[in-house]
Amino acid sequence: MIGTVVRAASVGDVLPAGSPIVVLESMKMEHPVTAPVDCRVDSLTVSVGDQVAAGHTLGSVIEVQVDAQVETSSSGDGSVSAALEEVLERRSFGLDESRDVAVAKRHATGRRTARENIDDLLDDGTFLEYGPLVLAAQRARRSKDELIRKTPGDGLVGGIGEIDGVRCAVMTYDYMVLAGTQGHQNHRKKDRLFEVAERLSLPIIVFAEGGGGRPGETDGVVVAGLDCLAFLLLGRLRLTVPVIGINTGYCFAGNAALFGTCDVRISTENSYVGMAGPAMIEGGGLGVVPPTEIGPITDQTTNGVIDMVVADDAAAVDAAREVLRSLTGVHEPDPARPDAELLLTAVPENRREVYDMRALVGGAVDVGSFIELRPDYGTSVITGLARIDGKPLVVIASDPKHLGGAIDTDAARGLKRMLELAEKLSLPVAFFCDTPGFMVGPDVERTGLVVAAGDLFVGGAALTVPYVTIVTRKGYGLGAQALAGGSFKAPIATVGWPTSEFGGMGLEGFVKLGYRDELAAIEDPDEREAHYESMVAKMYEVGKGLSMADHFEIDDVIDPRETIDWLRLLFR
Repeated sequence: MIGTVVRAASVGDVLPAGSPIVVLESMKMEHPVTAPVDCRVDSLTVSVGDQVAAGHTLGSVIEVQVDAQVETSSSGDGSVSAALEEVLERRSFGLDESRDVAVAKRHATGRRTARENIDDLLDDGTFLEYGPLVLAAQRARRSKDELIRKTPGDGLVGGIGEIDGVRCAVMTYDYMVLAGTQGHQNHRKKDRLFEVAERLSLPIIVFAEGGGGRPGETDGVVVAGLDCLAFLLLGRLRLTVPVIGINTGYCFAGNAALFGTCDVRISTENSYVGMAGPAMIEGGGLGVVPPTEIGPITDQTTNGVIDMVVADDAAAVDAAREVLRSLTGVHEPDPARPDAELLLTAVPENRREVYDMRALVGGAVDVGSFIELRPDYGTSVITGLARIDGKPLVVIASDPKHLGGAIDTDAARGLKRMLELAEKLSLPVAFFCDTPGFMVGPDVERTGLVVAAGDLFVGGAALTVPYVTIVTRKGYGLGAQALAGGSFKAPIATVGWPTSEFGGMGLEGFVKLGYRDELAAIEDPDEREAHYESMVAKMYEVGKGLSMADHFEIDDVIDPRETIDWLRLLFR
């Protein structure tokens, strides 16, 4: 190398091995030439300020015994450099132990901090944080010291970690920093995390609590900030990887938009979610509205915004962990298998008696594995995630307790969403069908059922994952076809239970419509009713599962205990 001598020992110095004899500066960097062994400097051919080049002799040494070595470095003694101390001090401002007052206030409301939620969610020691030293873009109105103390991370904690060994991205707004609002740097941190998640195909979990966009930013050249990328990037992630949202309090405006973008949305009972908070409503001249009147849980569960409602922060984290395990296809080792004998009595012999479809589903999948989504939306159909032999799948089941299992507009929309989720994440689907068809009547048509039904058939046609349809009782009309991907020949298997019955429409209606004139010609009312009942009975005989099977319109009529074996077909 070419360099300049900037320091040198003296002739006669006794140096332990590794000590610098000459220090050269080259390209603004210092390069020590060190003693190869314990030695005495015998001669030096250079002095400070001399320039040297490759091959230049610097001096000579003689190996000697050094009785007491001089320490040449503090490394290894547990001390850290001043530069590292400065970094650790700065990072400490974002830790809970440095924010006693804010943490106490948070805990007083029964809530956990952002970091407590992340620590609970992720496997120990796996969190790698992005941007913990970022400050709010308000340097023109606040001192740097104030920003360091009051805006650590600009109100966002995020990074990459593992959940049950599955690598994922996670971000949470920090409500203890400016009410979890979205500032300029806060947005840039989200953009960075979302971009990394997309490049690595990572599932992402978003804790969304906060008040939306933040006024009062002073740094940079920004007019409206509508060129931020966060909403585009998270929407793009939603197309390819699992995206789970958690909300545990107020969630308005931009925070709510991100929450609404998620595949599965989990909220605590004290959540309020809306696309505009009180300030925006008042600013729009629409009056003063308290935050507790905007998007309460009672509204957001029945309209399909919230998938799961849980008691508190800890329960939300537990739910997110379980949902992620299913959405990422993590295999559950040594699952508790169901008792197939319980399925024998799951459907009553009285064909008019309702029954508990949730109990039936629970008896056909691994014990305790069923996770229901949106239980209060589109209630005639049950949707969720479950496992067979430890492997996850999507479950869609009619609920005869609501509208007799008829598919209304909300149910059709909820169904299509689950089919899209299954297709995106390559999860097989199990349909449990007991439906009289699509809901009928002027009221339901006003809700847009025609398009919702059509979209549902498109969702079925788009499925490339394997799926099975089990008809437990009613399999009527277009609704039954929708619960089979559009046709009974679309699933890899379509089977009925001994209680199953089929028809192009409800059989009573079929007789009334198809034989209206014949029935009207019978003058005696009692005779007419008897003839009607006789024809209905014949139709039930023709439409029962055995008849469907011997005409090969379904693949078989099975012993209910065999249901689990047929579902295992999905994973072979």
